[in-house]
Amino acid sequence: MFSADINCDLGEGLANDAGLMRYISSANIACGYHAGDAAIMKKTVDLAIQYELAIGAHPGFADKPGFGRKEMNLSLNEIFDLVSKQVFDLQEICLSRGSRLSHVKPHGALYNMSARNEAMAQTIADAVFAADAQLILFGLSGSFSIKAAAARGLKTASEVFADRTYNDHGLLTARSEPNAMIETVEDSIQQVLEMLQEGTVTSTGRKKISIQADTICIHGDGKKAIVFAQNIYEALQKNQVTIKPLSF
Repeated sequence: MFSADINCDLGEGLANDAGLMRYISSANIACGYHAGDAAIMKKTVDLAIQYELAIGAHPGFADKPGFGRKEMNLSLNEIFDLVSKQVFDLQEICLSRGSRLSHVKPHGALYNMSARNEAMAQTIADAVFAADAQLILFGLSGSFSIKAAAARGLKTASEVFADRTYNDHGLLTARSEPNAMIETVEDSIQQVLEMLQEGTVTSTGRKKISIQADTICIHGDGKKAIVFAQNIYEALQKNQVTIKPLSF
């Protein structure tokens, strides 16, 4: 028997947060820039505490119209400030509730850009380290995000995705492509079990890509998010996988 963390991006203004929290172990909470606001952040933190989840900051670009998925050309100083402010805001809310922040996972375009841009990855790692050197940095398995965070002295969690496909380079398939999302529960479970049990993922080009699966992401804004989460949760239990946060 082994364990796995299931994380989900929450606090983005959708109505399914509580339903998803039943089937995950870590909540990545939007910090008001790509989605959400202070009131939603507080409500989501309270729910995460109720469900005994690890709480993470989910900082993104200031791009609510594009949901943080549009790439933006910011200086490294601006990136540092962007991440620092959002992490600090959620830290303050957690502390006011007698809780603590356990991890940071960048959102959308910020996440994908830092995965392939070493300088940006280093800057984000610096911002997280400055906020709290004990925080875990969630990043795409095998990416600059993980390498930079480890080099900075942070704990890392290599993240894999239950509802996204991968290209032949081990990166997530661009959302602009028609096959970017996994559409069926069966295909999602098959991918998750392969990643956990074999340490590989099958790309859209049918290549076996080596992967490290410390934490599994299910997107909270997916049309079938709760159905996916419930079925993945149950499938892991059937395969003797204990679901728990990395920080507990």
